Amino acid sequence: MLLMKKYVSGVLLCLIISVPAWFLGKAFPVIGGPVFAILMGMAMAPFIKGKDFLRPGVAFTSKKVLQYAVILLGFSMNLATVLQKGREALPIILATISTSLVIAFILSRTLKLPGKTSILIGVGSSICGGSAIAATAPVINADDDEIAQSISVIFFFNIIAALLFPALGSALRLSNEGFGLFAGTAINDTSSVTAAASAWDGMHGSNTLEAATIVKLTRTLAIIPITLFLACYQTGKEKKASERSISIQKVFPSFVLFFLLASIITTVFPLPAGITGSLKGLSKLFIIMAMGAIGTNTDLVKLIRTGKKPLLLGFCCWLGISVVSLVLQVVLGIW
Repeated sequence: MLLMKKYVSGVLLCLIISVPAWFLGKAFPVIGGPVFAILMGMAMAPFIKGKDFLRPGVAFTSKKVLQYAVILLGFSMNLATVLQKGREALPIILATISTSLVIAFILSRTLKLPGKTSILIGVGSSICGGSAIAATAPVINADDDEIAQSISVIFFFNIIAALLFPALGSALRLSNEGFGLFAGTAINDTSSVTAAASAWDGMHGSNTLEAATIVKLTRTLAIIPITLFLACYQTGKEKKASERSISIQKVFPSFVLFFLLASIITTVFPLPAGITGSLKGLSKLFIIMAMGAIGTNTDLVKLIRTGKKPLLLGFCCWLGISVVSLVLQVVLGIW
């Protein structure tokens, strides 16, 4: 009871931040609740600085609640449905993910960017934006500044893509199927994919929203192998640095296994739409709460001062993914 009591104030603060951020995200889905939560958290940071009684709960929210959000996300992933409908897009998905990760690796060396920020931007660009960053950050022990920097970069290009892609797709004369693949593979966050596909459907009287969402969910499954690989990489790195044996169990992302278990439960025992919808909504709320917590611990001045290189990296990843998605559509005869 005493242990829980020390978390209450900080968790409550994050919940207070998350409520208006949630509704603002609903009103402006192109931006999304997590971005509003980070901004609001950063705005509140000067007023809560030095208030030690808030720290345990804020830290709990930014770490543990973030992991709970990833686990709950698994309940919206029916593996059979996603793989059945998304397998046609698999070559493009694998190519775009590989492209983003390779670009992030090369440019992190070229631009001399911090490795963790580069990993988060590369993974966020290639897989599923904020959810992928949420899953990856605990595995590589990223700090709040690195998480906030990465989220800001990813969502900046999400907004541009959601606004630009429907007009770009029309200019390129993409088919409805082609635009669904383009949006699903080249836009990072689900809300932005939904916004772009809905705009396309409004312009062309089509029904690409479902197809684009399925492609996006198929990309989300890459969270599992990527986080497991990073866990092994982190273990090897720590072994080398400390020159002593380190058990992989200490850095193994157990919450990712629970994410996989949740996906399996949803696949084997189809849950009512009301339950999966509620769990998905709770997952989004937890992510928004965690982003609010991260915002309160983020140095805004440092974020702005160091933002140019991460933005350039994010742009290159985004551009690389977009080009590869379109080129492969030509190769596969879709466009």
